[in-house]
Amino acid sequence: MKKIIKSLKSFTTFDDKQVELLSSISSIYSYNKKYVLHYEKRESGHLLFLIEGLAKAYKIDKHDNEIFLYYIYENTLLSEVSDIFNDTIHSFSNIELLENSKILSINYKLFKEYFLSNNIICLHFINEIIFKSRQLQSLINREFLFDSIQKVAMTLHTDIHMFNTLKRHDISLILHIQPATLSRVLNKLKRNKIIDIIHGEVTIIDHSALEDIFKE
Repeated sequence: MKKIIKSLKSFTTFDDKQVELLSSISSIYSYNKKYVLHYEKRESGHLLFLIEGLAKAYKIDKHDNEIFLYYIYENTLLSEVSDIFNDTIHSFSNIELLENSKILSINYKLFKEYFLSNNIICLHFINEIIFKSRQLQSLINREFLFDSIQKVAMTLHTDIHMFNTLKRHDISLILHIQPATLSRVLNKLKRNKIIDIIHGEVTIIDHSALEDIFKE
């Protein structure tokens, strides 16, 4: 438990006594893939971190369609902390595990009492919360403001591993563009020598030029 806690960015500045205290209010659980950790609009009394595995955040629209939000990788905060004054955490989205995973679960009420209320908090933990907010900002840009080439460029820039892991059809669904449009955008980026595609795998040649596309 202590080794796992020390490995998390959120608690890198904790001393041995603080790690010991945090361990006393924490548990580790293993779940199989496809397990839904929590559902949107539900409340939870636990702060969750993904220790091993892969997860995704998504929402369901009024027509029961799944709307993909973002992926969550190892050693990352799973919970969506929007208010540190409440004793429970309100879920904005559904979180589903895409691989067999291990989860660190911390009693949030006691975490607040022992650490937050005593001003014992790691800047990295605050940064994790800010990162969640930035993910949602990126989502708004992707869904409502960006055209197809900006969507693809941002996705390549932020998560090239995911892009090369998924099938092109699945990427098209995530970005809400047609597969043919995705192919045209990739070919254009390749012609402009911003990316290269070898045996179906994309590599970024010009990171600055790629970033300029969606930051204009």
